[in-house]
Amino acid sequence: MKGMSARRAGLSIVAVTLLTGVVACSSEGPGRTGGDEESSSSVDGGGGTRVSPIAALRIAEKSTGGADSAKVESTTTMGSLMAMTADGSLAWGSGLTGTLTITYTGGTMADTMRQMGTTSMEARYLPDAYYARMGDAFAEQAGGKHWIKYPYEALKTLGGGSGAYLKDQMENSTPNQSVKLLLASGDVRRVGEEKVRGERTTHYSGTVDVADLATRNSSLGESQLADLKKQLEQAGVTTETVDIWVDDDDLLVKKVEKGQSTNGEYSQTAYYSDYGTPADTEAPPSSDTADFSELLQRQGTGSTS
Repeated sequence: MKGMSARRAGLSIVAVTLLTGVVACSSEGPGRTGGDEESSSSVDGGGGTRVSPIAALRIAEKSTGGADSAKVESTTTMGSLMAMTADGSLAWGSGLTGTLTITYTGGTMADTMRQMGTTSMEARYLPDAYYARMGDAFAEQAGGKHWIKYPYEALKTLGGGSGAYLKDQMENSTPNQSVKLLLASGDVRRVGEEKVRGERTTHYSGTVDVADLATRNSSLGESQLADLKKQLEQAGVTTETVDIWVDDDDLLVKKVEKGQSTNGEYSQTAYYSDYGTPADTEAPPSSDTADFSELLQRQGTGSTS
């Protein structure tokens, strides 16, 4: 541990990257679907019928959303700021639940986390909060407690509209949100059939206007949305590309999201497998858990225990 500034920065880093481990960007609600294209179909070269990209993605969105759980592997990079991996299982049938192992592999965030005594942590997601298990060095500065609890309500303290947006998306994030994101883009095309880890899939691609998407597909209030849009613009985020791969069971098996910000290029690649896998989890012992907001208050007054 090398000072209160590193600890305070690390607390917010953990909060944001726990969300990033689940989903880079997601959307709720109906998107632009290109009118009658949703119900259209075409005839391929072999004489068979092939549904339009919109209609196919509607099916994939419903199938993936209804699968309730899956194993997840992801890698995320954000310029020189961060590189991380996440691996585990998530369920979304009754709120987001599950466990991921998150490892910081590079960037300035990894350096900050090293100062907090760890570059890898266990993350547990429950419907009302998520938890991060930190290292022994952190526990020495937190009254012997290894876990940090992040109630979703507390995410709003991370920075105006962006914090509220994190809360909104954390409570609604599921793998099929990537399909919804692509549907909402208004720019969907079928790239073709490709193999993903030996499995036959269909590849779809599109481009999303990030600020417009958040405005149209979020349950946030007007002032929060205006704050978020301003912060997205200040971060230099305007558009991102979304690619997804869907298997023969109409389930999402891979997604790639890429964009540009003032911190440089960001990208997340995620793989989904073993749909229906158990993803049970429980809150850590309260005796070994410190609340995120309380830790910030303590550090704001100079207290470390």
